[in-house]
Parts: sequence; structure tokens; C-alpha cells
Amino acid sequence: MSEQFYSDPRLYDLLFPPGEYARFYAEEARRAGGPVLELACGTGQLLLPIAQAGVRCVGIDLSPEMLGAAAERVRQASASAELVEGDIRSFDLGESFPLIFIARNSLLHLHATDDLLACFRAVRRHLAPGGAFVFDVFNPSVRLLARPAGTRFAVMEIEHPDYGRVSVEAEGEYDAATQVKRETWYFSAPGRPDFWTAPLAVRCIFPRELPLLLVAAGLRLEARYGDFAGGPFHGGSARQLCVCRAA
Repeated sequence: MSEQFYSDPRLYDLLFPPGEYARFYAEEARRAGGPVLELACGTGQLLLPIAQAGVRCVGIDLSPEMLGAAAERVRQASASAELVEGDIRSFDLGESFPLIFIARNSLLHLHATDDLLACFRAVRRHLAPGGAFVFDVFNPSVRLLARPAGTRFAVMEIEHPDYGRVSVEAEGEYDAATQVKRETWYFSAPGRPDFWTAPLAVRCIFPRELPLLLVAAGLRLEARYGDFAGGPFHGGSARQLCVCRAA
């Protein structure tokens, strides 16, 4: 239900700039020394700083449009990265990595528990001895999940090269049985209300279940932070920044 978001790489980059994510994962890659594997690498925003630092990196994504944008980004920067079209649940690259990461809630596009476990097991098979699996997902807020269905709320504003100032709103509902939050995002520009809409569905992973999922796939949660500065994770943290290793 989220493919539409990833068919327009330029819009994706406007909606989700790399910011602190790029700095954090580039530092993790520098410490690991390479090779580095990014799952759901998208347009290569996070891979490029790693490649520019001289660390060998590999990116996997299911979207050919996103991979095409990533290849062009790397080419324009005269850098080098290996890009693979593949499924993060079943990839087999025939090598191991001291660092594997998946950033910016991309893990949450796997809605079924079996799919999450398949991804974690594929990661486990590709981790080098002592290697780290690092990812960030949002920390579900019961207050936000309880918003009444059909209530629109503001998400962000972006400056679009074709439409000018674009406001983004969303509405949706949370399915407690599946732990999936399904939304529709609405894009409006001056004189063009709701000129584009896109569905977005993400799984919620609650703090107490996350270590259990990892253990079931042969991984262990070594550390969990609440921010990119390494602050402690607590109930009010916006994100779960996790560092895992083979169990």
C-alpha cells in the first residue's frame, strides 16, 4: 500500500531529507570499516556519504525507480556503490558485512510478523562475526494512534520545484489487531487542493515486543537509544534506535 510513495524519487527526497540520519549512519560505517550493507536504500541519500568516505557499500531496494535515482546520485558525486534490486526478506548476497542497517522506519513496511522475522534472519545470515545490525523505527504513541478515523492532521510543508509551497496532511486509522497504521497523505499547493494523494501503511513495533522478535531470528538487542546523540530510550522517546548483534 506504500508503493506510490516510492515511484517518485524527487518527491521522496523532498519529503525525507537525510539530515541527522546521514551523519549517524556514516559514523557507524566509519567505525565498522566496511563493507556496509543498507537495506531499503532508496535514492542513496545515506549511502552516498559512506561511499564518499571510501567505505565499500552495498544497497538493496525493491524499487527500480529509487535505485535508478541512487545510481545517478552516486555517479554525479563520482563515488562508487553497489546497488541491488531485491527483497529485504529474502536477499542472498553470498558475503558477510560488519555493519548492516535499515533507516528511517523502512523496516515498518513489513507488516506481518513472519515478514519481519524473515528480514531479521536474512540479516543474521549476512552478519560478519561481531558485526552490528543497526536500525531506527518510531516509538508508537498511543495518543497519536488513538486519533479518530477521518481526522486530518498536518504532517509537514515542503518547497516543490513545480508546485511551490506544498502542505502535506494525513488521515487514517490504526488497526490494533494487526498493529498496522494505514493513512492517506494529501498534498496541496496554492490553488490546487489535494492535487496528489498517496496511501501509506506502516507496522508499529512496541518496545517490549521488539527484543522478542530479534531473539526469534537469532539476534540480540545490545543497545537501544532514544535519539542520535545516544540519549537513553524512555517511554517518551520519539524513536527506537537499536544496535543488535548475533545471539
